[in-house]
Amino acid sequence: MARDAIDQLVRQLSRLPGIGAKSATRLAYYLLQSDRTYPETLAESIRTIQDRVIRCSVCGSYTEADPCDICSDQSRDRSLICVVEQPQDVSVLEATGAYRGLYHVLGGVISPIDGVGPENLTVGDLIHRCDAGVEEVILATNPTVEGDTTALYLARMLEERGLRVSRLALGLPVGGDLEYADRLTIERSLRGRTNLGSG
Repeated sequence: MARDAIDQLVRQLSRLPGIGAKSATRLAYYLLQSDRTYPETLAESIRTIQDRVIRCSVCGSYTEADPCDICSDQSRDRSLICVVEQPQDVSVLEATGAYRGLYHVLGGVISPIDGVGPENLTVGDLIHRCDAGVEEVILATNPTVEGDTTALYLARMLEERGLRVSRLALGLPVGGDLEYADRLTIERSLRGRTNLGSG
């Protein structure tokens, strides 16, 4: 029965992050109405993605070649490592074009309630990499309780090794209105304020 097939597709699409039942239903009907080659191409891309894409053995980001293009690029600043939680964070930072150092993917954050400690992350690999000529580590964990805890843990450990440690600035977005900002964002903005004077 057609309805069973559609319902099954909707259920599978609903499992994707950020896709609710309504969006999944809309996607299912879009696939039904599209040219037959599109669903076949999409299915093939999904079927082969885990075979084609691997983790970089150096930084932990997603790549089709090991090491990844960033780790292999000799023009990048090798004295600088930006630490992120997940591989997709690398793509977000790279899209800005503002950073020319290397990356390190932790694979998550410290979260005792979920049973995740430093030993479950790639902290040991980060320390090993830092011992090979790195001068500064930028901590780009998310501004959550777990992200802050992880950043604090790493900062203490890295500073003990004589490394300069910095954190991405947190605060009000460009073009944002103060009246729509939440209390925590405003608090972080006040703490991270910068001096505009010449002295």
